[in-house]
Amino acid sequence: MEAKSFRKAGHSPSLLSAFLYFDVSFMIWVLCGALSLYITKDFGLTDTQKATMVAIPILGGSVFRIPMGILADRIGCKKAGLIGMSLTLIPLLWGWLGGTSLLEIQMIGFLLGFAGASFAVSLSLASRWYPPQYQGLAMGIAGAGNSGTALATFFGPQIAQAYGWHNVFGIAMIPLIIVMIVFAILVKDAPNAPAPKPLKNYLSVFKHADTWWFSMFYAITFGGFVGFANYASIFFYDVYGDSTHPGGLTKVQVGYLVTITVIAGSLFRPVGGWIADKIGGMRLLVILYSVISVCAFAISTMPDSFFVMLLYTSVMMACLGMGNGSVFQIIPQRFSSEIGVITGIVGAAGGLGGYLLPTYILGPLKQSTGSQVTGFLVVGSIVLITTLIFYAVTRSWRKTWAKAESGVNF
Repeated sequence: MEAKSFRKAGHSPSLLSAFLYFDVSFMIWVLCGALSLYITKDFGLTDTQKATMVAIPILGGSVFRIPMGILADRIGCKKAGLIGMSLTLIPLLWGWLGGTSLLEIQMIGFLLGFAGASFAVSLSLASRWYPPQYQGLAMGIAGAGNSGTALATFFGPQIAQAYGWHNVFGIAMIPLIIVMIVFAILVKDAPNAPAPKPLKNYLSVFKHADTWWFSMFYAITFGGFVGFANYASIFFYDVYGDSTHPGGLTKVQVGYLVTITVIAGSLFRPVGGWIADKIGGMRLLVILYSVISVCAFAISTMPDSFFVMLLYTSVMMACLGMGNGSVFQIIPQRFSSEIGVITGIVGAAGGLGGYLLPTYILGPLKQSTGSQVTGFLVVGSIVLITTLIFYAVTRSWRKTWAKAESGVNF
């Protein structure tokens, strides 16, 4: 009965298209991370350079998400999505036919941020079609498109092994073009989409403290997910790979492990949104942040068995994925009329968190200490502090806009 009510409440073809757009875009966005073991071998990079290389696309996504969110509000999600996918073809073509120097790879990676900016469009499209009681589930389904990471980490290394990593970029254009056609045919902009406003009106959300709080909290959940998803191949191969341990994991096997951890985070995103609809995103996030912190400390013990490590990383990624869904169960309740731009801003903060994690924490600490231990001790401590801050901030929200009489679980 509930599933039937959910389907009737919105527009299923648009929700499916939002998922597909996000899925193929996310697959493309993390290609540098999925192919990192092959790309870095060609250029002989240091630990810090490796971390920076896989993080640059995340930075690009952060930069492009805000203008894409504004574009979605001004011209509609359908046109904005088609523009975003068209722009994504540029770095794929460049990576296929060029990418012969480290500078080129970094520029291609930055332009892959057009794919990462799909977040601001796909989640806005999903949100506008569904009422408040289904926001968590609808945005969780659209956001489950981050499962595209699993496609990249599973197929990317195999294709690179067989045909070379440049051809992976060329092959990736095929599913993107297919999704563009589906998106153009199926998507309808929601009838309740707000009328275009002057640019300064969109940017006025920066004046609200809640914008910054949401940005911080999402920088932990999404930043943790995408940052580790991009760095995971380097991490697993460094700790368990055959380059350091005789008989250790091959690059393709590492891709399988990364795929498992990514699937955990992706599949649990809509679950997090659904649970948040039931018990409240604020309640759920306190639990999730706590578990994420514990997992980070557990990873820092560097168990000898990669199966145990796989368990720790998968639970952490599952909680990060659920956290992503939970944050976006709350946001539309606070910023319903500015959902496009606020999604872009908060999404940009999430991407920035994903850029900072490997570039300024995991990579440099590995290079300076020779071990991955310190990086995850720092991550666990940051998340622990964020848990306490989140609890304090939400107590204030419950006294202002997140009230029980609204009919929405917080």
